[in-house]
Amino acid sequence: MKTNRILLAAALTCLVLALGACSKEKKPQLLPAISGKAGEVEIVSSKALWESEVGNAIRTVLQAEYPYTPQKESKYRIYNVPPEGFVNVFRLHRNILYVHICDTCAKKIAISKNVWADPQTMVTIYAPDEASAAEIILSHEDKICETFEDAERERVIYNAKKFENAALADMVRSMFGGSPWFPSSYTLKKKTDNFLWISYETTYTTQGIFIYKYPYTGEEQFTAEALVAKRDEVMKENVPASLEGSYMITNPVIQPGYYKKSYKGREFTEIRSLWETQNDYMGGPFISDSFRSLDGKDVITIEGFVYAPKYDKRDYLRQVEAIIYSWH
Repeated sequence: MKTNRILLAAALTCLVLALGACSKEKKPQLLPAISGKAGEVEIVSSKALWESEVGNAIRTVLQAEYPYTPQKESKYRIYNVPPEGFVNVFRLHRNILYVHICDTCAKKIAISKNVWADPQTMVTIYAPDEASAAEIILSHEDKICETFEDAERERVIYNAKKFENAALADMVRSMFGGSPWFPSSYTLKKKTDNFLWISYETTYTTQGIFIYKYPYTGEEQFTAEALVAKRDEVMKENVPASLEGSYMITNPVIQPGYYKKSYKGREFTEIRSLWETQNDYMGGPFISDSFRSLDGKDVITIEGFVYAPKYDKRDYLRQVEAIIYSWH
């Protein structure tokens, strides 16, 4: 009997150890944090490819002009790393475009997440020769750019969730039935019955969010002309500039970008353009998204704008874009 108890105890001990081992094996490996700056893509290819039509195709796609910034800026900063140098810290980069050419490779593009770091995005081009690789890159321009745009956006949203200004979000939700994720650095600047101005300001930069609503009367309110006219009306009433009698307006000369968008199940109409000030000298880029409220009674517009006269605007604009896209 005593022998049986000893054998049973030993069996249970083995079972516990085995389960512990299984549990340890199933535990996901923790990845290091990503490296690199926002808006940067690391290109992994040989120097010969980098200087060939493949490199030209990459530059055409990733260094195309970023839309609606006051000065010309490319979509991404890029730099080349040869495959033999793609080790250690280079594998931790946030955004990677890897060009893999081999005789037996079928032509395709593949997207991978968190291969060596977290949160990492990697686009791999497989092709049997240079001409095929260049063709894949050019024909998949939208997919490549959208993949990296989504990755940058999700990183901003993740950090906003992690360091959220919950009180600000609650106030927005009570007024508009939803709210974006606001980082803790954002604060309320102005509030009326149907308008909010929320801002993050440093000595030389301003990243602002406007949220406003007005009664829905029909789909004609979602034309570019109607949205810009309503924006100018709201800005004149609520957003003064630094000089007496000055206020924000939409640049009247530039044709705004107009898009029907869908993001994570939300449908909205987007306007991109430049803002300036009537009777003043301030200006910068903005992006606004408009959609119907949950009860269908109102049009809600949420806009992100940037004022950074000493700096390039692209990365600042991407940050406010991510915030307004996070509406939930």
